Amino acid sequence: MNENRLEGIIDMHIHSAPDIRQRKLNDLQIMEAAVRRGVRAVVIKSHHVPTADRAALVNLVKREKYGEQPEFTMYGGIALNRFVGGINPWAVETALKLGGKVVWMPTNTAENHCRKEGRGDYVACTENGRPVKELKSVFELIKEYDAVLATGHISPEECFMIAEGARNAGVKKIVITHPEFHIVGMNLEDQIRIVKDYGVMLERVYAQPIGGGNYKKNLADNAEAVRAIGSEHIIVSTDGGQMQNPEWFHTIEEYIDYLYDAGITKQEIDQMTKTNPASMLGIGPL
Repeated sequence: MNENRLEGIIDMHIHSAPDIRQRKLNDLQIMEAAVRRGVRAVVIKSHHVPTADRAALVNLVKREKYGEQPEFTMYGGIALNRFVGGINPWAVETALKLGGKVVWMPTNTAENHCRKEGRGDYVACTENGRPVKELKSVFELIKEYDAVLATGHISPEECFMIAEGARNAGVKKIVITHPEFHIVGMNLEDQIRIVKDYGVMLERVYAQPIGGGNYKKNLADNAEAVRAIGSEHIIVSTDGGQMQNPEWFHTIEEYIDYLYDAGITKQEIDQMTKTNPASMLGIGPL
């Protein structure tokens, strides 16, 4: 693909500085890189703190420097880890009132993540086969603010429980966060089933950690998932920001090129990089 591959795309999963962990770029550097490339929007994510207030400041800087054109918006959200009180409806409401668009179930302090790494002091999302009672209020808030529920690092079994509980509560936008990530470990058959049963989006990302600071690219598996599931239920994101990986804009370029060379059509790529994430963020078509 010889054209500007990033014109109008949306990346719903970027880790940025400031953070406890060293990151490739800070919020302002991400904005500058996005504006130069015609990126429509990004969502910045932290495992430790809400990010909607940071995104609002970046958008103010962008408007003061560039005006309303080129169009670009940064969004934030909140991950329900131990650092914000776990399944904390008060924290969720505050984040959404500040403009947050995504509420992630626990990530690095999820029960599933902690058990697989031999750690304790985790945040439980389910109990006796159903969502914990605190999630009732969280689901109501996500529905009220038309936000996105993302599943974080919970297990495949929990993803099904959370999807069912959220749908029953009226949540319209559900994203299964990097189901291919080995901590989540959702096989392709379950990905197909959860899409069929609950109409969710699958967020398939560029790479995943494999230990020792090394990352393995997910591109071949992602192309297989697109063929098996269909582009209408997949969001292409980078999950970028790690020092070991290229800058997020290089990873999304490589990702798009790989899919195209693997026989995925431009229309399908546009759906996964533009239409589907725009629908999740409630910003409509360009």
